[in-house]
Amino acid sequence: MKFVLSNLKLQINDNIYIKDPETSALGKKILKESILLIHEIGFEAFTFKKLGERIESNESSIYRYFENKHKLLVYLSSWYWSWIEYRLVFGVANMAVAADRLKTAITIVTEETADDEATEHIDESVLKKIIINNFTKTLLTKEVDEENRLGFFEIYQRVIQRVAGIIKEHAPHYAFAESLASTIIQGALHQHFLKTHFQSLTNCNDMISPTEFYINLTEHALKNSL
Repeated sequence: MKFVLSNLKLQINDNIYIKDPETSALGKKILKESILLIHEIGFEAFTFKKLGERIESNESSIYRYFENKHKLLVYLSSWYWSWIEYRLVFGVANMAVAADRLKTAITIVTEETADDEATEHIDESVLKKIIINNFTKTLLTKEVDEENRLGFFEIYQRVIQRVAGIIKEHAPHYAFAESLASTIIQGALHQHFLKTHFQSLTNCNDMISPTEFYINLTEHALKNSL
C-alpha cells in the first residue's frame, strides 16, 4: 500500500485550486504547514497571512495556489476523501465475501487514522482531526449547490457510493443503502468529535470506538434484509 501511494498522485478537481500544489515544493509546503497550522489555531483563526509567516513566504504566493481559505479547506478535504477512497479500493479488492468487504469498508471510513509515511508532505493523522472538526464547513455554505455542480464534492460522494455498493452486495433487498452509507461516513466524524469534546453524548470512548458502533448499527440495520 505504501508503494502504491508513494507512486500515485491523488486526483483533485482542478476547479478547487488555481495552481496544483502537488506540482511544486512550495505547493507541498503550503499543504503540509496549513494542516499543522489549522490544527494548532483552528480554521476560524487561520489566515493566509499567518500561513505565509509560517512558511517564510509572501502571502501573495499562497494566493497563486488558492483563491481563499475555503478553497484550501475543500482541497484538503478532497485529498483526505481521495486517500480514503484508495484505501477502500485496495482494502476490499481481494475479499470474496460481501460481509467481510462491508466490515472492512466500515472500518476504513470510521477508524482512527495514523500518519502514512508514504505521503511525506501530508500528516494524515492530523488531517483526520481537521476533517472531524471542519469538513461540514465545506458543505454548509450558500454556494454549496454551485460548488457541487463544479464537482467539489465528487470524491466524497464516490466514497459514499462505494460503501453503498458494498451494502447492496451484502444485503440486496435493503432499501436504504445510500442513506446508511452516508450516515456511517458522516456520523463517524461526529462520533469522533463527541468522543473528544462531549463525552456525555456518546458511548464511544477509549474502550469503544466509533468503528465498533457503526459495525453493530449496520449489522442490526441489515439483519432482516439478508
